[in-house]
Parts: sequence; C-alpha cells; structure tokens
Amino acid sequence: VQLVESGGGLVQDGGSLRLSCAASGSIFSINAMGWFRQGPGKERELVAGITSGGTPHYADSVKGRFTIYRDNAKNTLYLQMNSLKPEDTAMYYCAADTAVVITTKPPYWGQGTRVTVSS
Repeated sequence: VQLVESGGGLVQDGGSLRLSCAASGSIFSINAMGWFRQGPGKERELVAGITSGGTPHYADSVKGRFTIYRDNAKNTLYLQMNSLKPEDTAMYYCAADTAVVITTKPPYWGQGTRVTVSS
C-alpha cells in the first residue's frame, strides 16, 4: 500500500486547508484510515480517524474544526481543517490500517505534508 499526501502549506491563524491522501497498491487490505500529526518537540498524535464503515472520530483538540472523510471510489482520504490555530502547526501523516478502527501503530504511512499556521 502506498499513501501520498498533498495539500499542506502556510496559512494564517483562522484559515483553512484541505489535506488529501491518495492510496494505491493493495488497497483491498485497507479498512480504517486516519490522520496523525507531529508538532515541533511533540509526540505524534492521532488527529482524526475514520472506520471502514465511514464513522469518524476526532481528537478533542480538533473537534468542531476538522472533518475527515473518504472517497472510496477515488481511494482518497481527506482532512478539511478550518479555524486553524498556530498550535495546529505540524507534519501531518496519512495512515491506513487493516483493523476496523485505526490503531496507534497502523502498518501503512504516507511521507507527510507540512502545515504551518502563522499567528
């Protein structure tokens, strides 16, 4: 499975970005997908996940601001990020899992896309 993210960049406080993650290869093995992030000096954390059935779940820090969704016909995962804050600055990683709900150590990872929010 190969995952390729796009859509990161520099945005001002309060702005929006949409991240995309295109999956290819043995995608039949994929069930849950998610977005992780790792900020400067911080540990990697799960931001949002979506089950194989399409049920989303979010970290408390992004609830109401971020939306995760997937287009199975296009084999693509998205993360719509609104009302961005400087503390959202991080490298964002797409991940895919064989489990129904994404785990903390999914087997498949993208290379990451950087999001920088300026104050």
